Amino acid sequence: MRKTIGFIALCLTASAFAAEPFDDKFRQLDEVLPSANSYRTASGAPGAAYWQQRADYTIRATLDEAKRAITGSEQINYHNNSPDTLSYLWVQLDQNIYKKDSDARMMLTQPSREAWAKPRTPEDGYKFEGMRGILAGREFDGGYNIKSVGASGQPLKYTINRTMMRIDLPAPLKPGQSFAFNIDWSYNINEQQVLGGRSGYEHFDDDKNDLFEIAQWYPRMAAYYDVMGWQHKQFLGSGEFTLEFGDYDVQLTVPADHVVASTGELQNPNDVLSAAQRDRLAKARTATAPVVIVTQEEAEKAEKAVSTAAKTWHFKAANVRDFAWASSRKFIWDAQGFKKDSTNVMAMSYYPKEGNPLWGKYSTQAIIHTIDQYNKYSFDYPYPTAISVNGPVGGMEYPMISFNGPRPAKDKKTGALTWSQQTKYGLIGVIIHEVGHNYYPMIINSDERQWTWMDEGLNTFVQYLAEQAWEDNYPSRRGEPRNIVDYMRSQNQVPIMTNSESLLQFGNNAYAKPATGLNILRETILGRDLFDYAFKEYARRWKFKRPTPADFFRTMEDASGTDLDWFWRGWFYTTDAVDISIDGISEYGVSTKDPEKEKAWKKAQKDAQPISISEQLNKSLPKRLDAHPELKDFYNEHDEFTVTNKDRNTYAEAIEKLEPWEKKLLDQGKHLYLVDFSNVGGLVMPLILEVELKSGKKYIERIPAEVWRYSPKKITKLIVTDEPMVGLTQDPFWETADIDTSNNSWPRKVTQSRVELFKTERDRINLMRDFNTPLKGKGDKSSKDSSSE
Repeated sequence: MRKTIGFIALCLTASAFAAEPFDDKFRQLDEVLPSANSYRTASGAPGAAYWQQRADYTIRATLDEAKRAITGSEQINYHNNSPDTLSYLWVQLDQNIYKKDSDARMMLTQPSREAWAKPRTPEDGYKFEGMRGILAGREFDGGYNIKSVGASGQPLKYTINRTMMRIDLPAPLKPGQSFAFNIDWSYNINEQQVLGGRSGYEHFDDDKNDLFEIAQWYPRMAAYYDVMGWQHKQFLGSGEFTLEFGDYDVQLTVPADHVVASTGELQNPNDVLSAAQRDRLAKARTATAPVVIVTQEEAEKAEKAVSTAAKTWHFKAANVRDFAWASSRKFIWDAQGFKKDSTNVMAMSYYPKEGNPLWGKYSTQAIIHTIDQYNKYSFDYPYPTAISVNGPVGGMEYPMISFNGPRPAKDKKTGALTWSQQTKYGLIGVIIHEVGHNYYPMIINSDERQWTWMDEGLNTFVQYLAEQAWEDNYPSRRGEPRNIVDYMRSQNQVPIMTNSESLLQFGNNAYAKPATGLNILRETILGRDLFDYAFKEYARRWKFKRPTPADFFRTMEDASGTDLDWFWRGWFYTTDAVDISIDGISEYGVSTKDPEKEKAWKKAQKDAQPISISEQLNKSLPKRLDAHPELKDFYNEHDEFTVTNKDRNTYAEAIEKLEPWEKKLLDQGKHLYLVDFSNVGGLVMPLILEVELKSGKKYIERIPAEVWRYSPKKITKLIVTDEPMVGLTQDPFWETADIDTSNNSWPRKVTQSRVELFKTERDRINLMRDFNTPLKGKGDKSSKDSSSE
């Protein structure tokens, strides 16, 4: 019995001291990424059997301005290019998010009771706008009224499941077959600034007119593809849209004095534009600056004389995945053509007078700049138009058209229109971002409902590149590694590879972190040449196709010739951060074996040591040797640092035995430093070391991330210098998003900040105040998480 207990104790002791399992940061993503197949290759390219569905639309719709409603009918011609036989089709009914009992509305939660009752700051309290939106949503009669669904004059059976509608086919739709059907519908348009959303109307109290931005406005085919089958996740508000490409023929009947901006090309300018406007539009195509098509004077005149007649604007768009439009009598319209390589586009801006002079100065210029820059990193813009519309939607994208928000404001004293630096760059930035979405995901057609980062993150990255080409020191919000550090420190994170509806900080997770990661990949890991080639290859491969994350990861590795699984795993699949610490440095010199040099070096080392307090005090003691000098001998005149003939002879014998290359090595006199690094944050990253020498010279050594391959937590590196090293800094340019730079330097550097001092009211009368105030125990919930996007 005693023997057994001893054995168990021995096992427990052994297990307690067993080494931790090896965390291989460089293991491949084979167990994570889907297996390659004939549809999607291991290189990240579309396979020989790649397919995708197609849906062509013919739509006729009428805007009822007085009722703020749309009535429409559409025919969808659905092409089954898959190898599968389909017995039903799924259609998206995105407007149903505005129904009173929609999932998006019913799932809303509120701040805690404590926050409602005792907000710490005005920002913590509940706001008028929030309460207004909640109450208005309970009253608004939103969502589709589906009037009929049919084919060939016969009704089709359909089932509505919240924001999705299943249409049961009269006969199975086999591979290679097409099916045409019709839907008649109507819905009420939401007031965007009250109910929010990606479309809606804005009412202008000053002139009693409305501006309509219309999107997600017609029943649209859900996507069906090889990885997901039917993508029919419910529309809850965050996860955006996954659609099929097709051709659109759209006629929009609006008030006769409205100007319409739309996806596609206008087919009937003679019916809706004046001769002067048509002439201006023709001149704009070859102009070197934006030409005003509808002037502010014409728009202001229309605002005052509201027409009761109607006009129909006819547009066609080829090979697009969606269709959006805007309509208002308030629109000023300017345009300028841009032609370069295979791009031949008309850049156009539509805005009310409230947007001027800011919009007239910057909007169309920003569109052209975006296309010029995005073409460099992706492909030539293939569509005939690119539009920026100012309205209630702060920023939203559709093929050839985007809705963008910032406007100038009136100075309270003078009444003059002015704008802040934030407003100016906010406008330029949002136009670059939203026009840039034409590339990601309007053409590189990723599944936004599943992976927000694939369109927002990639687009934000190229936006950063375009912004930096606008002017020196452009104040980009996202892209620079230093700007993501606070988020990377946060505990309120989920991995980038998280479904759109489960993201905790949408902007940081789906926009900023992937954009920053790609910037680090470009600047620090691959270099610009390798990265740009691979990134453009991804765009070329998946133009007008539907890539997945695996296709992006694999293409970047395939075209750059670099194994990046460690980077994808750490940056996209975990919430680890970069925090690399310099823990210690030891200096070593190579012994020359020359006693003259070596004993002098040892003496210098000893002389550099501090004199102890005892040694200092002992100096004043009376010494016997001073009183009896006859006690002195050879060793009182010489110490262990004295070079003897024996030392010299030994050195001479040793040198004779050395090879010539060994003698040369001894003569170099290199300085050797063993530097200990630890990976505190968990995310492996290259070492970027700035070495400072005694002479003042500085240089950079770049060590690849693979230095962590065999020891992901602690490593020691040898640094060899020609002269003494006096300083060492890891990541001197802040290019890796290191969350703690205080441990990046040797010697350690003092970090500077500021202490905020607050004046408090002291209670001079009530001396028992602290005694009578109850202590707050563990159950106290007076504080809350104040982290934000």
